[in-house]
Amino acid sequence: MTDIKKGFALVTGTTSGVGLNTIKPLIRSGWHVIAVNRSNKRAIEELSKIINKTDILKVNFIEIDLSNLNDVRAGSEEILEKFGDSLKIVICNAAVYKPRLKRPERSAQGFENSMAVNHFGHFLLINLLLDRLLSSNTKVELKRKVVNFIPRITILGTVTANYNELGGRIPIPAPADLGDLAGFEQGFLSPISMANGKRFKPGKAYKDSKLCNMITVQELSKKFSNKELICNSLYPGCVANTKLFRDTPWLFRILFPIFQKFITGGFVTEELAGERVAFIASNERFIQSGVHWSWGNRQKTGRKAFSQKLSQRIVNPVISNRVWELSKKLVGLV
Repeated sequence: MTDIKKGFALVTGTTSGVGLNTIKPLIRSGWHVIAVNRSNKRAIEELSKIINKTDILKVNFIEIDLSNLNDVRAGSEEILEKFGDSLKIVICNAAVYKPRLKRPERSAQGFENSMAVNHFGHFLLINLLLDRLLSSNTKVELKRKVVNFIPRITILGTVTANYNELGGRIPIPAPADLGDLAGFEQGFLSPISMANGKRFKPGKAYKDSKLCNMITVQELSKKFSNKELICNSLYPGCVANTKLFRDTPWLFRILFPIFQKFITGGFVTEELAGERVAFIASNERFIQSGVHWSWGNRQKTGRKAFSQKLSQRIVNPVISNRVWELSKKLVGLV
């Protein structure tokens, strides 16, 4: 495997939306892709609609249910065996959002499911791939040109997890806030369903899980220098018509894209969001670790990505370190 020069980029959640649309620009930039999803059949069907038969040969499909930590372990072993020495990019995109739940859904390990998929599954995947990602060959072949490439981890964040932004202060059902981490401390198993140990609020559970994603980026950026690993998060704009919102009320699904297009100006297409994710994850301009890249809540033609200031709920060193250590314990890394 050490002689492989092709560069591989891994993307989670590739059956629809941003993850699916990140594949095409990565291939266009010379990358081969590891598409992680729950259904290879569906992923292949959807990808065949947007890329040609030649390019689809550059995609390797791996089935992993991120809600099941045993599945994450098995999938990680397969990834390392097949691509470990040429894996250079990990893009954590997959997410679940079910704001209408009355009671929490539970993962195979018994965790509240949005935290299980959005945070714990990705957290374990990153940690299982991390050593090989760091030690993989720095030289990769992109478009028949061999280049040095520092490995990267890119995680999709959201304005609703960042209290410094207007979208992060929306009180319905409540802003993202991990509180005193009582839920983490108590093991996150039933009856615990929230990071702060309080009553279940499905919309807040999603926001909290994305806050944890952004904390993961901050902790990784402290542990490794920019010469070892570049780790960042990003908000590509509001993809208001993505299937992430398929479990919201039908009226919301109709009005939300209209609101984002004509009122806030924050709307972006799945295609543009995918291009932005691929750009941040692979372009040599974005080599500063620990940055949350954003295009802002009002989209303007020609606007470039900028570093968005993050709230203390994300960057507080005491809180972020506790989230990291408790997450390690909960996913079985210690």
